Parts: sequence; structure tokens; C-alpha cells
Amino acid sequence: MKRIAIIGHGAMGREVEQLAEPLGMTIAGVYDLDRPITSITSADFDVAIDFSWPDAVIDNVRAVSALNRPIVIGTTGWYDHMDAVKSIIETSSVGCVWGSNFNIGTHLFARIVQRAAQLVDAHSSFDVMVHEWHHKRKRDSPSGTALTLASTIMEVLSRKTSISTETQHEKIDPAALHVSSTRGGEVIGRHQVTIDGPYETIDIIHSAKNRQGFAQGALLAASWIYGRTGFYDIANVIDSLTTETSGT
Repeated sequence: MKRIAIIGHGAMGREVEQLAEPLGMTIAGVYDLDRPITSITSADFDVAIDFSWPDAVIDNVRAVSALNRPIVIGTTGWYDHMDAVKSIIETSSVGCVWGSNFNIGTHLFARIVQRAAQLVDAHSSFDVMVHEWHHKRKRDSPSGTALTLASTIMEVLSRKTSISTETQHEKIDPAALHVSSTRGGEVIGRHQVTIDGPYETIDIIHSAKNRQGFAQGALLAASWIYGRTGFYDIANVIDSLTTETSGT
């Protein structure tokens, strides 16, 4: 797998473009609002990587699937259409990897958070909350990563049964996991899980230093999905590669 088509030439699309060559790949085409990818686009690429806009994802998936090529979706905020996108992928018998965050360290962070939540489940005096910071241009809030973290926590923390993403103006439901956000400046991405008790606080934090980690993960996913069919989360990719490396 060598040839990449980039859909969306914003900050992340440019990062993918810059990192592809050092990783032994070439950019076969760049598609954007002025040059959208369609079902009649020349299919001279191996995998498409989408870092475009939430409203464009379904059309991009349809176009790439019609070209019988796999796609990696790094765009966030389109998850209300998850079932529709999955249906297109499965009906077309192509491959897709999607994720709210392609930074490999973020997924290690999520596993640490899940283990911490398992430990906290036995200690009812501790509460858990999530906060995230992103730059002022980010369109969705809370981030997809924050919501994924919240779901991961709720899988193992029995006393949390719902996610609340709104500002709280009164006492919060103890069963609600509060996920809050800050938008401003040039923050690449910072996620914090706070475990707070009456006498102490534990903070678990992941901060992205730059966008190259996201681009690296997207290119890794593109290499992995090439030759495969089906609908996968980036976590499936990382788990698969971890298993291959460990030999288990």
C-alpha cells in the first residue's frame, strides 16, 4: 500500500501530506470543497483518508466505496450517521477504519483510564469526571475522544449510568458522568479524567504535542485496512497490531 488520497486539506490533511513521504507513501490526490471526490474520480489511489467536515462524510464514503477503495475517517462529529456509513461500507464490501482520535497514545491513555475506573468502582467515595480542551476552530463539542472516554468509563463504573455534556446549573445527578469542554487558543488536544474523593484527587491527563501523532495513526490505519473489508474502529487496529507484536 503506497498511494494515499487525502480528502480535506485543512490542518490535518496537510499533516498527512507532509508525513506520508517519510513513511514511504505517496499522495495520489488531494480533494477538497473546490475539488470533491466523486464516484467518477480516477481511482489511482490505494486508500483514502478523510479529514474533511462532518456533513461531507457520507458523500465521501459513498464516492470512495463506489470506486472500490477503502477509507480511513478521521473527521469527527458525524456519528449520528454511523449506521448509514456502516451500511454503505458493508454493502459495498470495502474496508473502513474510523475513530474519534488516531493518536496512538490516546488509546493507551484510554486503557489506563478504564483500568483506573475499574479500581474506583469498589470505592463509592470517589467521583469521576472528564474535561477536554481544544483550539477555537474545533467544530464539535465535547470532542469525540471525550465521549469515547466517557463510554469506556461507564463500561466498568457501575454507578455511572448516563453522560451529561451540558453546563450544570444545579446539583448534578450522581449517576451522571459529567463531560465538559473548553474551546480557545491553539490547544491541539488535552483530555483529563479526574477521580475526586473527600481527601484527595487523582488526575489522569493526555496532551497532544502536535498533530503529527494523529497523522501517523491515520497512515498506520490506512496501511492496516488495505486488503481488508469491514467496518473497524481505530482501537481494533491498535489491538490487532499489539497482538501481532506480542505474538499472543
